[in-house]
Amino acid sequence: MNEVLRLHAITKTYGKDGPSPVTVLDGIDLSVDRGEVVALVAPSGAGKSTLLHIAGLLDTPDTGQVLLNGRDMTGLPDKARTEARRVDVGFVYQFHHLLPEFSAAENIVLPQLANGTAQRAAADRAADLLARVGLSHRADHRPAALSGGEQQRVAFCRALANAPALLLADEPTGNLDPATSDRVFDVLMGLVRETGLSALIATHNLDLAQRMDRVIRLGDA
Repeated sequence: MNEVLRLHAITKTYGKDGPSPVTVLDGIDLSVDRGEVVALVAPSGAGKSTLLHIAGLLDTPDTGQVLLNGRDMTGLPDKARTEARRVDVGFVYQFHHLLPEFSAAENIVLPQLANGTAQRAAADRAADLLARVGLSHRADHRPAALSGGEQQRVAFCRALANAPALLLADEPTGNLDPATSDRVFDVLMGLVRETGLSALIATHNLDLAQRMDRVIRLGDA
């Protein structure tokens, strides 16, 4: 089985019971192969974030199937979806959402502890990931003491902390200036390639999109 993610005939409408329902996804088919990095490109408001939330089991479609590692997630109870999300999916957002009262290393350790990893192993994993993104010297710094690019690199490490099969990223460099965005994207791609991850990355930046393995425009998905 080569597909890590498959979305089949996904639909999503908001306000279905109101006077002005809005359909944001209508029959979407999309797949991401193992080890593949796919760019998801669409205008603002076209449903990229909704699609990522459905792919990452944070939301459910009105109709259609979500298959993760070949397993049909459709209709699973919340507990099973939460377990699959914790084990198989890593998320990165435009804003880093780091916990401000914890250091960079602690932000990477915490999701591992929640997944049952021992403290020492979690700390070693955090140290390894921070070294990969060039932030070993910032491990004990809290987010407020880090630059925007450093904060986002820590967020990448946190997303990979539990070694997921799939990384979902929603405009991961959208809050950075162009030069920093380019450097941080290089770091992200390096991490993805080194770890053999599959990734679905939503972006407005067509230059960044062209550096991925495949580009999907949401209207064509």
